[in-house]
Amino acid sequence: MTSSAFTIMWRSVSTLLIAAMLSASCDVAAPRSRVARIRQRGFLVCGVFPGVAGFAQMDGQGHYTGFDVDICRAVAAAIVGSAERIRYEPVASIDLLQRSSDVDIVSRRLTWSLRREGLHVLFGPVTFYDGQSFLVPERLRVDHAAELAGIPVCVAEGSEHDVTLTAYFRRHQIALDKVPVVDGPAGGRALAEGRCQALSADVSELASIRSAMDNPRGFRILADRISQEPLAQLVRQEDVDLFNVLRWTVFAMIAAEELGVTSANISAMAARDDPDIARLLGVSPGNGAALGLDEAWARHVIADVGNYGEVFERNLGMATPIGLERGLNALRIRGGLLYAPPLK
Repeated sequence: MTSSAFTIMWRSVSTLLIAAMLSASCDVAAPRSRVARIRQRGFLVCGVFPGVAGFAQMDGQGHYTGFDVDICRAVAAAIVGSAERIRYEPVASIDLLQRSSDVDIVSRRLTWSLRREGLHVLFGPVTFYDGQSFLVPERLRVDHAAELAGIPVCVAEGSEHDVTLTAYFRRHQIALDKVPVVDGPAGGRALAEGRCQALSADVSELASIRSAMDNPRGFRILADRISQEPLAQLVRQEDVDLFNVLRWTVFAMIAAEELGVTSANISAMAARDDPDIARLLGVSPGNGAALGLDEAWARHVIADVGNYGEVFERNLGMATPIGLERGLNALRIRGGLLYAPPLK
């Protein structure tokens, strides 16, 4: 082989090696999207906080139920086509989301706040408008927080509820007789035993505590809210594709309720001559492509999990042990705060 031929061959080999290295480098620099990873894995990994009745509970067979659980089930249905293709992981803090790359989404009664969002996470739409209030015995003739002056109030010592309670009573010049307890359930026991006459915590927690009491009908939650606690699911800041799916899955559930589409009538509604329903259920294509999902993604969500109203009533409504009215969590057209942007 002549020196010139060798030089030409070496240049060709070098070019191929450089191209291969660049290709490998691009693969490392551009990891697969979170939604693509979920699809390849075949199931969603959802971080929950089991033990709060109505929101997330696990039975003796390891089966999860609750409002927070159903939101995750809906996201799984949207991405992989079935609400059952999901794995749950206990998540005690947002920090676990950053430390465990396996957990895709966290759904566990977390208030959307500025400092939490500063932890490199993205909150989805508000799925439950919560707020701090008071659980009192029916025999206590009070209807408002201002009437609790001088009445022993249990609160978890050193908690955000403690801070909010103290600040509210000071601001409104209400005499506070605070009874510190370890946590909410301990406060519920103290209330039942008469060691205090009111328990202050978020309504979602108060309703859960009440449901576990021997005589839940003997206690009621005051209408006053001394804080605003918008609860939402969250994902990592970099998982924008999953964030978009989370957002529009929640919006699809809200829109379905407003349009009257339920898990029971979905087939009949799909046959109706209604452009909004046709777009929602994928009869008229386009929404799925916009999210990178199957065109029937929202149909899977509603068929497997239900619309927002079905999920609320099944887990938290007046016919359940939790016994919550819709309140702010009703549709806008019914006096609440919920409505969805146009799904088109």
